[in-house]
Amino acid sequence: MAHQLRPVEIDFVETAPVRLVFGREVTTAPEAVFRSLAEDVPGWSQWLTGVKSARRTEHGREVRLRGGVRFEETVLASKAPEVYAYRVDVANVPGARAWLEEWRLMPSGTGTRVRMTFALDGTAPFRAMCRLAAPGMGRAIREGIRALERRL
Repeated sequence: MAHQLRPVEIDFVETAPVRLVFGREVTTAPEAVFRSLAEDVPGWSQWLTGVKSARRTEHGREVRLRGGVRFEETVLASKAPEVYAYRVDVANVPGARAWLEEWRLMPSGTGTRVRMTFALDGTAPFRAMCRLAAPGMGRAIREGIRALERRL
């Protein structure tokens, strides 16, 4: 059952009880990576395997993951080509209380260093589950970034 999460602002990325940070370098320019993140929302399902569908809404995005997880999100930061961040407002994930995801893009030689941060809060079992899932989440994000690079 979907429920409302606590509204957080962009600074939650630094203060969240659970912070999972993953990254990878790509040969693609930051501007192209940013466009894929911020402008081609439906395209996320083409490079991030866990995403079944994603679409823009009036204030943000609606995302459906494989396995039935659903999110309603508000975009908090869209500063090309450096940062794209969004807050999950509604989710059907038991125990989740606050959720923010930030994509930070930094020039690296002729390419980009992509860093993705999950900032999370929830019940003790939710926080423990997030920490246990971190290796798999990290692998999925790194593989997704690699697939995005091939797509671009």
